[in-house]
Amino acid sequence: MITDEMGKQEDNDNSDSALFKEAMLGVKPLICDKVALIKPHPPPIPRQRYLDEALVREEMLSDDYDTAEVETGDELLFVRPGIQHTLLAKLRRGQFSIDGELDLHGMTVPVARSEVASFLRECQIRQIRCARIVHGKGYGSWQKQPVLKNKVNKWLQQRCEVLAFCSARQVDGGTGAVYVLLKRK
Repeated sequence: MITDEMGKQEDNDNSDSALFKEAMLGVKPLICDKVALIKPHPPPIPRQRYLDEALVREEMLSDDYDTAEVETGDELLFVRPGIQHTLLAKLRRGQFSIDGELDLHGMTVPVARSEVASFLRECQIRQIRCARIVHGKGYGSWQKQPVLKNKVNKWLQQRCEVLAFCSARQVDGGTGAVYVLLKRK
């Protein structure tokens, strides 16, 4: 469009709209009635995590529990790396048959150390998988403290044939004895 001296606008054939109309002569518009809709993604809600947390809360408030899973400060517990949790749980529940037993009551520390070493060697020779060592609770010691219990704890951890050990169930001596799970030869 061109403006004259008086400010009037007049159409010129060279104007943009005229050129566009001329270029569009004979062009047919496309007919497309389909629109590609993109379904919105659902918000990222961690549903499985919520379900897991709800299950944990329910189990924590449950009356059903295994007393072997409850730990107290007097219990002994040792597990070598790589031992399955289910194996330890069975040991704590006393579900292995006890094929050998050693009672350390009344022994001095050097005698008890020697007896534990020979007992573990004998268990390996006889291919005993689970044994019980009764160390006592220490009530008979002059300090009324468990001396052999602490020593047995350290000695068993140093032996490579010992896979795991834990305090026994009440019927088998409680915190005055340990179940020992031994490596197969």
